[in-house]
Amino acid sequence: MPVAPALPRRPRVALYSHDTCGLGHTRRNLRIAHALASGPLGADVLMLTGARESSAFPIPPGVDLLSLPALFKEADGAYRARHLRFGLDDLITIRGRTIHSALEAFAPDVFIVDNVPRGAMGELDETLQAFRASPTRCVLGLRDVLDAPDAVARQWAAQDHLRVIDETFDAVWIYGDPTVFDAADAYGFPAWLRGRLTYTGYLDPTDEPLDPSAEPPLTLDGLADDQPFALCAVGGGQDGGAVARAFAEARRPDGMAGLVLTGPFMDDASRAAVADAARRDGLHVARFSSAPAALYRRAERVVAMGGYNTVMELLALGQHPLLVPREVPRREQRVRAEALAALGLLDWLAPADATPDAISAWLARPTRGAGDALQRLDFGGLDRVVDLVAALLPSPARHAPAHVFA
Repeated sequence: MPVAPALPRRPRVALYSHDTCGLGHTRRNLRIAHALASGPLGADVLMLTGARESSAFPIPPGVDLLSLPALFKEADGAYRARHLRFGLDDLITIRGRTIHSALEAFAPDVFIVDNVPRGAMGELDETLQAFRASPTRCVLGLRDVLDAPDAVARQWAAQDHLRVIDETFDAVWIYGDPTVFDAADAYGFPAWLRGRLTYTGYLDPTDEPLDPSAEPPLTLDGLADDQPFALCAVGGGQDGGAVARAFAEARRPDGMAGLVLTGPFMDDASRAAVADAARRDGLHVARFSSAPAALYRRAERVVAMGGYNTVMELLALGQHPLLVPREVPRREQRVRAEALAALGLLDWLAPADATPDAISAWLARPTRGAGDALQRLDFGGLDRVVDLVAALLPSPARHAPAHVFA
């Protein structure tokens, strides 16, 4: 039987995200994955994700997903299994062993860990330990804001993050602009960590092959192409029920339709309340969009929560949104909203103040553009990430498997 010729070994990059609440980590990693797989770098990219819904997004050539058994984050920050009916320890054991085996076989040149140095519940510990004795270069990728500074200090101390970063990670990248929020100063990073740190800038969502120009018909069903509409987007929807219900009950200006994206994780009671309002008011409701930027471009007004991807997409596409940022179990979204509102790029309301009347009043205000956000903020993150990965790669001549775990 003929033997197929061996393909040349491309650079290999693995991206990990734990994805316990929403799809933001996966969407950020998909954006990075496409940038690494396309263009002159041409890497093969394996994404390890904790959300099986990730497969609903278009996956670029050169990229594939390994979906882990899912975790669920409670309002107090505690974890449990999202789907399987057994204990957390067993779930973490399965996830950790799956990650370790997959990366042993994939043998990445670069391993990028999203936001949580040791992974959820320390599930990366065994893998990171093995990488210390291998050529694989490890990178910690952080969003622009982690949480309130006192909360970050407590969490990083309790989970021994600084020691793990010092012993394991070659570089730390912050996907943000320090003129908006200087994480190193806010969180008191030590000098040795600052020496490994690069602010990449925000990841430009307008350079987004994952968002086709035409939105799938289901999402815009019933809306005329030229009909103005207000959009409510609550990310994965796990804790977006109150915002969606308030938007559904708000009064919209005459002639303005409404569309709510509930997200795949919204609880049944909140979804039913939004659906009931839609029946009374002609509001349009969709569970999910694999191409939300197409909606952001078309919407007259947008009410949203304050997740990294949503906010950056809205600003880059010229929207001046109203944010209702999550405040528990972490204040990341609130800190981000305050920083960007101080620059005049958006409005925000605390969850307790986001009543139907307050949203009605905001919708009735004259539209304010934020079209200069691309000029005022650093959105060069994707290009910089590609350059940073290229600098970590071994010599092009070395295309044998990177290593085998000890």
